[in-house]
Amino acid sequence: MTESADSPKFGRILLKLSGEALMGRLDYGTDGEEVDRIAKQVAAVREHGVEVAIVVGAGNIYRGIDGAAKGMDRATGDYMGMLATVLNALTLQDALERHRQHTRVMSAIDVKEVAEPYIRRRAMRHLEKGRIVIFAAGTGNPFFTTDTAAALRALEIHAEAILMAKNGVEGVYSADPATDATAQFIPAISHREAIERGLRVMDSTALSLCMDNDLPIYVFNMADERNIDRIVRGEQVGTLVSSAAASSS
Repeated sequence: MTESADSPKFGRILLKLSGEALMGRLDYGTDGEEVDRIAKQVAAVREHGVEVAIVVGAGNIYRGIDGAAKGMDRATGDYMGMLATVLNALTLQDALERHRQHTRVMSAIDVKEVAEPYIRRRAMRHLEKGRIVIFAAGTGNPFFTTDTAAALRALEIHAEAILMAKNGVEGVYSADPATDATAQFIPAISHREAIERGLRVMDSTALSLCMDNDLPIYVFNMADERNIDRIVRGEQVGTLVSSAAASSS
């Protein structure tokens, strides 16, 4: 790839989307316009030659049934969440293919009628061929979040960075800006400090995986349609969580 001012900084990324990112302004469920907007952003990055993998959560679906889940066995609830991520992955695949992007859904649990089984080498081959790969069903195991699945898959496929999409916030803050007016924005922080301070970047298992393997995380606001492209081009957007970053809060 020829270097220029417009050349992507990364050759391969993993985008972590929460299920809530697909809701738009709905209380739960999927907003078709929002899904299409996300697909358009991903397609634009792919067209610049960047290999893209995606891990999607299921909060938009699981939130609608979490009342019924009270008192439910944790493993059962987690398996329900995994199935919900498959629904979101198929929704996103459909939207991406409408933007003429070849896409594959790979599931950590067996749903062979609608998705390929997750096989690491096959996933990497899809990426090398220019296909967008959506990883569904988390890690395939209960008690692990889709954050951990994102960190694990990113490491397995040799992604150069995780792009962690957030809803309505610009990155990482010293506290929850929705409830604390004194919360300060943090442009850069180390994995270790984020864990020690209990900041809401991703869960501690996922953060530890990224720290141990020196994998940077870019936390950004999904509402700005330019942000994914700007990060891929090397611009400072949101918060960088890395081994070398120092907090400026």
